[in-house]
Amino acid sequence: MPVRVDDVMRLCCDLSRHQQMKAAVKHSGRGAFVAGATAFMGGLVGGPPGIAVGGAVGGLLGCWMTSGQFRPVPQIILEMPPQQQQQLYDSIMTIIGRLDWTDAAQLTALVMGNAVLQQKVAAALVTYITQELRAEVQYGD
Repeated sequence: MPVRVDDVMRLCCDLSRHQQMKAAVKHSGRGAFVAGATAFMGGLVGGPPGIAVGGAVGGLLGCWMTSGQFRPVPQIILEMPPQQQQQLYDSIMTIIGRLDWTDAAQLTALVMGNAVLQQKVAAALVTYITQELRAEVQYGD
């Protein structure tokens, strides 16, 4: 992987660690399938009232299955395949493209030392995670 991409990925990891970002990939399709299948089974067993009961139980089960799967954003960034890292790199470079740096530590210092730049990079990172990875971002513990 080119050095500049590595530098930007490290910047994203440091920034997301500093802001305590976590993300969870949404599995709404899986939850919907469980809710529908449970409603169907309820209908087979109990008729129309079974559909209602099965739908309610399936909805709760689907909700439970898709919640609480948050992971630290730095971990997600490091596990992304190279093509996704390149997409994130391209997105971040539209913001920091004019900066001149020699290594990841200097790039991180430049961005973290400028509140406006830090906010723009964080916003681009959150946008990438929510739109491209279809994940929900959460801050703090």
